[in-house]
Amino acid sequence: MLFRPYYAVPLLATLGLLTASAAQAQVPIAAATAGDSLSLETTVRSVLDANPAINALQEEVNQAQSRLDETRTYLRPTVDGTASYTRIDPVVKIPLGDATFQLAPANNYDTHVTARYTLLDFGRANAAINAAKLRTLAATDQINVTRRDLAYAAAQSYYSILFAREAIRVQDAQIASLRQHEREMAKRVEGGVSTNFDVTTTQVRIAQALDRKIDLQSQLRNQEIQLARLLHRPESEVVAVRGRFEYNPQAVNVQDALAKGAENRPEVKLAKDAEEAAAAQLRITETSNKPTLSVLAQAGGKNGYIVPNLERFRFNTVAGAQLNIPIYDGDKNKYQRATAQSAIKGAQARSQDTQEQIRADVLQAVNTMQTSTARYDNSQVQIGQAADALTRAKARYRYGVGNNLDVLDAETQLAQSRLSRLQSIYNYTLGQYQLRRATGEQIW
Repeated sequence: MLFRPYYAVPLLATLGLLTASAAQAQVPIAAATAGDSLSLETTVRSVLDANPAINALQEEVNQAQSRLDETRTYLRPTVDGTASYTRIDPVVKIPLGDATFQLAPANNYDTHVTARYTLLDFGRANAAINAAKLRTLAATDQINVTRRDLAYAAAQSYYSILFAREAIRVQDAQIASLRQHEREMAKRVEGGVSTNFDVTTTQVRIAQALDRKIDLQSQLRNQEIQLARLLHRPESEVVAVRGRFEYNPQAVNVQDALAKGAENRPEVKLAKDAEEAAAAQLRITETSNKPTLSVLAQAGGKNGYIVPNLERFRFNTVAGAQLNIPIYDGDKNKYQRATAQSAIKGAQARSQDTQEQIRADVLQAVNTMQTSTARYDNSQVQIGQAADALTRAKARYRYGVGNNLDVLDAETQLAQSRLSRLQSIYNYTLGQYQLRRATGEQIW
């Protein structure tokens, strides 16, 4: 959930946060609050450790690996044993003079071990193995994408909590100044140099400031609930975080960032996995109607041999070869190839779209950083001007040449300028880590 305070530009909706900058802070905004417990790194790691989605994806990887191991067995021989008993009644007997010739025993026993092996399948098994490998790789890459998205979501909540705290502090400073001004108004009313209208007007501004503070406190609580959900803790539990909210400008080489994103983003790897998987499926289809040559060897024992004794259990062997040649499948393979070729084209189109999305992500992040830098510089000027205007308005009012509304407007402008600076720092921080996300930088 992102903050959308009505006194500032809506925050950038992005998951582009992951870790605090290693650079030395130039403008520290807030120090850690007493009683806090989770730093950015521990927050992200705790979310990754607690989220069951990672475990579910890991099980998918395990399943894909098991299917790969199963597919590899296609290259190995198979051996099985068989034992059977058959009762024949009546049996065929042929009289020969005084003797009777029996063609088969009534009780037939047969035990044997059979080994089968495919000598030649024109690459069918290897194609299936390659496809299984690619499925395993894609499942692993999906874990990386999910871990990254969870990490960014955790870091966004972390920084949003820091932002809300600072915004509340700014609002508290405005409320304290307005209340001080209210006390001065009360004294002037007692002295007969001001009216109750000035006091009432000041109280209205105080109520408005308190209303904004209530909104900020609600947003802070919502972010704490969001972080608790990511950590899979009870929503009623307040997750304390610690850290510094800082402005750390950095130079950006756009072309280098674009090159990094095109090479390192996990989405690029997933797109390549999809292309290779589609090509592997086409290869399986191409080999599915090829001939196969297999051999068989069997050894065991059975009765029923006519000479010299039908009941005698004898050792026997069998060896053979089988060539299977598909002749006609009703054009099934033809349509399967067309489907596989279409899947390849679709995967290639998605890869191109992924590259275009990466380019857009990088440029948007850079634009956010540049805009936030300009807003920060402008807010610094506004703060100086607003502080000077407030000092002058108070002095003019004190000497009776100004009015109370000038003081109140100056107080409001100073608070808004401070919040604008805070907003620009927050947006710049988002832009920094949005850029890291866009370029596929690995953190944790």
